[in-house]
Amino acid sequence: MAVSAACCVLAAFVFRYPTLLLLVSLVWGIAVIADSAQFSAIISEVSDKSYVGTALTLQTALGFMLTAFAIGATEFIASHYGWRAALASMAVGPLLGILAMSGLIARPTRPAAA
Repeated sequence: MAVSAACCVLAAFVFRYPTLLLLVSLVWGIAVIADSAQFSAIISEVSDKSYVGTALTLQTALGFMLTAFAIGATEFIASHYGWRAALASMAVGPLLGILAMSGLIARPTRPAAA
């Protein structure tokens, strides 16, 4: 998620250089795919086994809802402050994800079923 956040900020800096923006966007696209898998894995590990499916379904639904909100927010920021600000503002999502996941570090993981 740190790579995603860094790419958002870096994209704002290289916005006027299409080749560099394309390279940053490629790295960003790869990082975003990895971010999603991290959330699914942690949901599977920390949720009650009888509710894993429900938890993953809820996570997916909330993820789509958040994406729809982020698209609208990005458009609003871009139209009022420019695309450079909109790109940089997208770093907030991954940073909040890092903050949310850091609360799980101290939690012990459940032993694997035998």
